Amino acid sequence: MGDVTEAVEMQAALSRMRRTTGLPVAFGGLLSDDGHNRRLRIAELSGAATRALHGLVITAGSGLGGKSMALSRPCAVTDYHSSRHISHEYDVAVAAEGLRAVLAVPVVVRHKVRGVLYAALREALPLGDRALNAAMAAARDVEQSLVVRDEVHRLLTAAREPVAGPGAWELVRGAHSELRALAPRIVDPALRGELLSVCGRLAAAAGDGPAPQREHQVALTPREVDVLACVAAGSTNAVAAQRLGLRPETVKGYLRSAMRKLGARTRLEAVVAARRAGLLP
Repeated sequence: MGDVTEAVEMQAALSRMRRTTGLPVAFGGLLSDDGHNRRLRIAELSGAATRALHGLVITAGSGLGGKSMALSRPCAVTDYHSSRHISHEYDVAVAAEGLRAVLAVPVVVRHKVRGVLYAALREALPLGDRALNAAMAAARDVEQSLVVRDEVHRLLTAAREPVAGPGAWELVRGAHSELRALAPRIVDPALRGELLSVCGRLAAAAGDGPAPQREHQVALTPREVDVLACVAAGSTNAVAAQRLGLRPETVKGYLRSAMRKLGARTRLEAVVAARRAGLLP
């Protein structure tokens, strides 16, 4: 994630984790990959009374979070300072914040730890299943954000490649459809803008060379274009609804509206007309 997006998404996850776990303090960060040294920097705090934990660098195997990173599973201690199950490199910062019971949950994407979320109490009390389940749910939210951003960057890289060779246009059209479906889920406005800009260039590229002459400009809404992009990629209404986070009935409504504007009687005619209008690649 970019620095701004990371901060926004992490703060949202930490606030949600405090609310759902009932624990007053939450903090966390994502890993940086410096060659063979994978380290986590505590970048965001929620409910903290001091800045003692901010900027703390956690290495795999060290402290509670480092143990969670190394084992790729949640770890908890009832009393951080007296626990014999963790190393104590970070005791000074933890003590400065007054934390006792602490829970650490890894953010795992495709079997690789990408970050750690912590939730904590200032009392030495057992942390039950409710806190654990809520913390794991918050970690899954961050995981999904990372998955989306990874996929967007992959598709943007592929979309920038020159279009050449047999079947190249089908690859372009597939990338366009996937990017349109992902756009509404992007928090970072700059990345979302770049994504939509690339979609526009992919659609406009169909007008280069021997492509059909474009018809008069048709004004479709962004969601109507999203639905048509899914249809062009071969998606049924049900699949398009799942990809776009909409109800199947809503997808049908957008499709009917787009067909009416394009003067099309069938889904195929709508896709062809949208391509001629430069709305789809």
